Amino acid sequence: VQLQASGGGLVQAGGSLRLSCATSGRTFNNYSNAWFRQAPGKEREFVAAFRYSGHTYYADSVKGRFTISRDNAKNTVYLQMNSLKADDTAVYYCATGRPILSMVRRSSAYDYWGQGTQVTVSS
Repeated sequence: VQLQASGGGLVQAGGSLRLSCATSGRTFNNYSNAWFRQAPGKEREFVAAFRYSGHTYYADSVKGRFTISRDNAKNTVYLQMNSLKADDTAVYYCATGRPILSMVRRSSAYDYWGQGTQVTVSS
């Protein structure tokens, strides 16, 4: 299973970016997808998830600003990020797995990860 993340970059506060994560090697729509992020000196944290059931989940810090979606035909999951803040600066990682509902926000519940893409928001 391979995941290839892309779309990161440098953006001013208030701007937008869309991250993409192309997945290969497993039946895409049978699994959940998630985005996590890790800022310098901080632990990796949950951002958003698109569960195989079709439901989506968000961290409180991004709710209303970020949207996770996916295109099953392209085996790709997206993270649309609007109204970006300096605090959103981090390396963003996509992941895939089949977590039970109570584990959907836990990084340990996902078994394959992409390489990460840097998002830098200037204030």
